[in-house]
Formats: sequence, C-alpha cells, structure tokens
Amino acid sequence: MLNTLLLVNNSLSGPIKLLAHSCMSLEDLDISENFLDDHIPMEIGASLPSLRDLNISRNSLIGSIPCSIGDMKLLESLDLSHNNLSGEIPEKLTMGCSSLRFLILSNNNLQGQIFSEKFSLFHLEELQLDGNHFSRSIPKSLSNSLYLSSIDFSNNNLSGRIPSWMGNMSYLQEIIMPNNGLEGPIPISFCQLQHLEILDLSNNNISGRLPTCLSPREINHVHLSKNWLEGLLTTQFCNSSSLVTLDLSDNQLSGNIPDCINMLGELSYLILKSNNLEGDIPIQLCKLQKLSLIDLSQNHLSGHIPSCLNITTFDEAYKVGPSIAQAPQASYAQPPQPISTDEPVYFTTKNVSYSYKGRLLTYMSGIDLSCNKLTGEIPYEIGYLNKIHVLNLSHNFLVGQIPSTFSNLEQIESLDLSYNNLSGKIPPQLVQLHYLSTFRVAYNNLSGKTPKRVEQFGTFDESSYEGNPLLCGEPMKSCSIASPPPLIQGGPTQGREDDGFIDMGVFYMSLVVSYIMMLITIAAVLYINPYWRRAWFYYTELCYISSYYFIVDHLPKQFH
Repeated sequence: MLNTLLLVNNSLSGPIKLLAHSCMSLEDLDISENFLDDHIPMEIGASLPSLRDLNISRNSLIGSIPCSIGDMKLLESLDLSHNNLSGEIPEKLTMGCSSLRFLILSNNNLQGQIFSEKFSLFHLEELQLDGNHFSRSIPKSLSNSLYLSSIDFSNNNLSGRIPSWMGNMSYLQEIIMPNNGLEGPIPISFCQLQHLEILDLSNNNISGRLPTCLSPREINHVHLSKNWLEGLLTTQFCNSSSLVTLDLSDNQLSGNIPDCINMLGELSYLILKSNNLEGDIPIQLCKLQKLSLIDLSQNHLSGHIPSCLNITTFDEAYKVGPSIAQAPQASYAQPPQPISTDEPVYFTTKNVSYSYKGRLLTYMSGIDLSCNKLTGEIPYEIGYLNKIHVLNLSHNFLVGQIPSTFSNLEQIESLDLSYNNLSGKIPPQLVQLHYLSTFRVAYNNLSGKTPKRVEQFGTFDESSYEGNPLLCGEPMKSCSIASPPPLIQGGPTQGREDDGFIDMGVFYMSLVVSYIMMLITIAAVLYINPYWRRAWFYYTELCYISSYYFIVDHLPKQFH
C-alpha cells in the first residue's frame, strides 16, 4: 500500500492526472520543482483524502485553488508556492483543514482578503502568503491561531493598522510584512513578544514613535526602514543582546545614537541612514567587535570619526575553526546567520543602493558616514580595516591628508572622499588597491600629482579629481603648464609640508632672496648715478636731523 510518493526535481510536465481510488491511502505527496502546468484537479480532495503533506510548489500551475482541498481533514502541510495560481483562498479550505499547521502559498497571483470570518485553522504554526496581491486589512479571524510562530505577508497590498492582538500571540517568532500599505504605530503589545526573532515592517506607512519597551531578548533581525517613524532613540532594543541586524533607515528619527548600543554585542549590520540623528558618533560603537556594515549617512552627525572602529565581515566574525574554503560545513557561533532568512540589507556601493542577503551578505563589509557634518582628520587606523569593501566619507568637513595607510585596504572596491576640505597629496601607494573600481576625491584642496594611471587607476576619469585646482597630471592638466593658483576657500592651515597651499620653506627662501636683491639693486643704482647718490645722502641726512630734533622736543623735562 503506497503511503509516500516523492518525485521532487524531475522533468515531469503536463497536467496533474489522478487515478480514481488508486491513491486513497497516500499520506505524503511531493511533486515540487517540476514542469507541471494547467489546473490543479478539482477533485484532488476526494481522490487523496488521507493526505497529510501536499507539496506542488515550483511548477507552472494556473487557475484557482480547488475547494475540495478542504475535504482533506488530516492535511497538516500544504505548499502551493511559486506557481501562477489566482483567485482567493477558498473558505472551505480554512474551515475544513482543521489539522493544518503549515500553509505556504507564496509567490502566486492570489488576491482578495486573506481569510474570511469563517476560520478553523486553530493549529496553524506557519503562514506564508508573501508575493501575492492580497488586500484589505489583516483579518481578526487569524487571532484564533494561537500557535502561530511565523507570519510572512510581504509584498502584498495590505492596508490598515497592525492589529494589537498580534502582541498576544506568545509563540510568534517571525513577523515579516514589508512592502505593503500598513499604517499607524507599532502596537505597544509587541513588547510582550519575548520570543520574537525577526521583525520586518519595512517600506510601509508605519508612523509614531518606537515603543520604549520594545526590546525582545531573542530578536536577531529588525527591519523598520522606509516608514515615518519619529522621536528619539532611547532604550529600544538595548536589551536585545542577540540582535544581528538593526535597520531603521529612511525614517524621521532624531536625537543622538544611544550610548547603550555597546550592549548589542552580536550586532553586525547597523543601518541608520536618512534620519535626523545628531551629536557625535558614540565611542561605544568601538566595543562592537562583530560589526560588518555601518551606514550613518544623510544625518546631522558632527564631531570626529572614532579611530577605534572595528569592521570585519560577518563570515569572519562568526567563524570558528577552519576557513569556509576548507570546511563548507564549518560551524558558527550563535545567533543564527542571516542566510537562514531572506530578509535583505540595503547598502550603497559604487553610488548605487544594492540589496544584500543570504550568503553574499556574510562576505560584505563597509562604512558609510557621508552627508553629515563630521570634522577633524581621517583616522589613519581606518587604513588597517583591510576587510572592508566600501568606504564613503564624502560630503563632510574633514581636513588633513588622505592617510597613506589606505593602501592596506586590499579588499576595497569603492572609496569616496569627495566634497571635504582634505589637503596635501594623494598617496601614490593607492595604486596597490587592485579591486578598486570607484574612486572619488573631487572638490577638496588636494595638490601635487595624481596617482600613476596604472591598473585600476587607469580607468578613473577627470570626474574623480575635479574641483582640486592644484592637482595636475593625467587625466587633469599637465604638471608642466604653469598657471596662477586661483583663490580657494576652505581647508585648514597646517604647519607641515603639503598640508596647505604654500610650501613654507620655499616661501621663506624666496623672501630672503628678494630682500637681498633689493639691497643690491639700490647699491648698484647709487654707485652708477652720482646725482641720485648725492640726493640719497642729502635725504638720509635730512631724515636724521629731523628725527633728532623731534625726539629732543618731545622728551620729558627731567631728561634734558
């Protein structure tokens, strides 16, 4: 008697055909990852009444979900994802499949409201409806599924507020609902979700303030970007010691970056760009030894760049034992790696915002502090972060020289120092950066020759260097052409060579030579022309006599 039929990842094609009364005892059917097309048979429920697990995902099935699936009273897992199914979820399914624990309908063309009020899926644990066209609000009937641990409603057209009853679902570990039209504040009841591991509400219309009590101890990933959140960052997530990803970018958050951020010892991805944050970059960031990506761009941060920042790759930070190349099954420290989820992290590389997720994310590292009000010199210690791929310090008020230690950034692909007040020469050692594909030092006060046009530097055009009138060499003007230095505003005055616009040693030497030449010229003229010589002596004697009588007339009487 056939109980299990597994035909995964074959080349089966055509419509699904069921033989009457031949599969009545079948409990597990998996025909995923094939080329099956046409409709799911309408009588599938009557033909397979004993099924517990049904997986027809990753095919090319069309049409609606058959109502007869509701006749599968023993069904525990249903996966119809990655097809071209349309229509609504049958009410008979939500009423009849009372044993259903896993419902996966992702990436189809389903629409309408998620569930009706008639609902009997009380044992549901995992619900994945992402990548469809569901609309309206999250149904209240879902609150009856008290054992839910994972909800994925991402990439739909849902609207309305996030219901507060979701905070009462004590088993919830994953709330994934980005790219919808959800609005209103984050319910304060979410503070009760102590087992929450993933919270993704990005790209919605969420507004209001972050609840100060929102700090689940087991949470790994927080994605709240591209909303309308406002207010101060205070103690939110400070007790979330397992937090790996914190993305609050593209909101209206204000105030300082909280000092308690040093309590997030597992933090790898800190994305706070495009807010209204101000104050200094907290020195507490230096205590985070597992940071891979830090993006604080487009804020109002001021002060100096901490010299103690430590940036590595997630892969390096969590690796214990042999390298990945040597051990594909190498073990990693807790918490779980981001490759266990499909939640992307957006980071700007080479002037383009890319989405990094899965294995690729574990190899990515970088720093973006652009578009702030940072001052002071660039710490030379940054040059020892040899694992970073991106460094963007543009559009600030940084001064001093480009550190020669930057030649140690052997993995760097994008280096942007433009729109600052940097001075001095561009370190010629930078030509050793073999992976560099984007290089910008435009609009500074740099001088001297541009780096040799070898290897990667042979690909950079004038836009990489423009706005530095004292720079010369290809692809700028030739260094052999003398031109008066234009007036340049900004930039510090330094006491070392190459730190300012004038070589001070040459300046003093030219001053002494000019003074000597003037004396020699006067002496030569007086020697050649007797008339001018007599006039000079007469004028000198007249000045002497006048000065003498002026002093005598104005001395106090006791000195006479």
